Amino acid sequence: MHTPPTPADCLDADRALVAAILSRQPGAFEQLVREYQGLCWRVVDRMVRHPDDTRELCQEAFLRIHQTLHQYRGESALKSWVAQVAYSIARRHLERRRIPLVDNSVTEDGTALIDQIGDGHDMEAHTSEQDINAHLHAAIDALPPLQRTLLTLYHLEEISIAEIATLTDLAEGTIKSHLFRSRRRLRELLESRIGVPA
Repeated sequence: MHTPPTPADCLDADRALVAAILSRQPGAFEQLVREYQGLCWRVVDRMVRHPDDTRELCQEAFLRIHQTLHQYRGESALKSWVAQVAYSIARRHLERRRIPLVDNSVTEDGTALIDQIGDGHDMEAHTSEQDINAHLHAAIDALPPLQRTLLTLYHLEEISIAEIATLTDLAEGTIKSHLFRSRRRLRELLESRIGVPA
């Protein structure tokens, strides 16, 4: 029976891959790119929402990763380190374009969409699962760049709040607050589009 790798095993594998790249083993950097290009694309795309810019910024991110890989200490997952580089490049791109990272008009009260989905409410009575997915993705796209990205890192990439704090330079409380507001905003958008009751 196959047992899933422990976090220590994963860190060992990350360190081994980095060591292979730094010692210029053929194909090692390509392996890193293959493994993390999807993560890099999702982080950057959630921030900038423009395929051509995303493609260019992902290339820039992997170039930066290649140049700075000697700084990776192996204390946290390589996945988090790659996400940090992608996030910082996308954030700088938005700053250059003067696109705000957050929407300060969003209020902080309300309950989470994620909680609402799990409380036995039958959303399929209102619309099909495919429609919900389409509405959910449209609702996520309507969020400000930072909130889209934090939702992606936390819920889709399953990166912990502590690791997100490290890679974004945001306080854990700030991240939780953004996640809370994002879920609330998603819930409002879904209610307005598909009639999910409060």
